[in-house]
Amino acid sequence: MTTLTMIVLATLLGGLLSMVAAAGLVFRLSRRSTATLVAFAAGVMLSSALLDILPEAFASLPQHMDAAEHAGHAHDAPAATLFAVLLAGLLGFFALERLALWRHSHAGCDAATGELHGEVAAPLILIGDAFHNFVDGLLIAAAFLADPMLGVTTTLAVVAHEIPQELGDFVLLLNAGWSRRKAFLANAASSLTSVLGGLLGYFALDGAEQFLPYVLTIAAASFIYIAVADLLPLLHRQRSSFALQSVLIGVGVMVVPLVGQWVH
Repeated sequence: MTTLTMIVLATLLGGLLSMVAAAGLVFRLSRRSTATLVAFAAGVMLSSALLDILPEAFASLPQHMDAAEHAGHAHDAPAATLFAVLLAGLLGFFALERLALWRHSHAGCDAATGELHGEVAAPLILIGDAFHNFVDGLLIAAAFLADPMLGVTTTLAVVAHEIPQELGDFVLLLNAGWSRRKAFLANAASSLTSVLGGLLGYFALDGAEQFLPYVLTIAAASFIYIAVADLLPLLHRQRSSFALQSVLIGVGVMVVPLVGQWVH
């Protein structure tokens, strides 16, 4: 199976699986039951970023230094650059999130509660979700170009964090008066943008391996930011027990290395 085929299948199945799983949960389970998925998603994202993606990014750095360079500190420069990219990515995602909140506040969002309202907010959510899925496709493509195993675990992390997001999208669309069928089709359309992102990532990054470490670092930054800034604070506001949340986070953390061993 070619790398391009794996990327297309991963983006297609990843986007649709998260959307279908979210639809099945929100249409059948209680809100309290589905909220437990947040802890699992946080564990998967942190594990994927810190135990898989970042190590792969460092391993992908060019190895062209001679013994004299190794004797000094010159070999630290590429690693320092990756840490700078990681920091810039975290701050950049913070700025993007604040921008999204500002835009929402002018289009049907209660500034005090952060809740989105009605038909005005629903299209904004779909547009934002489509862009997010497109970026996920780029990240999946970068991961597969670096290492197929990394692509699988990155796809798993994307699916894990997309399920809670898709749950929120379905709740919003249903609360806005959309039928289940209309909400399902709209979310399915937005999820397909991940395939476009995967194709663009493949043709833009194939043969440009020197950029892979930086793209992977940005991918890790996005996972870390979502987990730390969005998912973990949400767990503090839930009524689920700390023990249950800890178990689910632990399961999420263990899934990534287990999948990596299985693929190898």
